Amino acid sequence: MQGAVTRYRVMAYVTGTLLIILFFVAVPLKIFAHNGVLSTLVGLPHGVVCYPLYLLTTFDLYRRVRWPLGKVALIVLAGVIPFLTFWVERKVVAELRARPEFAPKVDTAV
Repeated sequence: MQGAVTRYRVMAYVTGTLLIILFFVAVPLKIFAHNGVLSTLVGLPHGVVCYPLYLLTTFDLYRRVRWPLGKVALIVLAGVIPFLTFWVERKVVAELRARPEFAPKVDTAV
């Protein structure tokens, strides 16, 4: 389960970062400066590669943890709202760390 959480965290950060760059830098440049190069350079990787991988890693956690579908829908939605990805990632990881199966294994053999 640790690997699935790490994959989710990486994709949440990458997706969130690209979304912020797209939303606050690339799109304003495209609209106000009529320069769509950055929008294409950031938008394609975000929409074609990163967000689908974010969906897959979220689905992987859903399958392992057995979250309700409503919670998964909110996590998926967080990938398209700037800054929300980071907040949701923190909440998800905190919830998972509180679970006993996520706790580090202690070797009791001497």
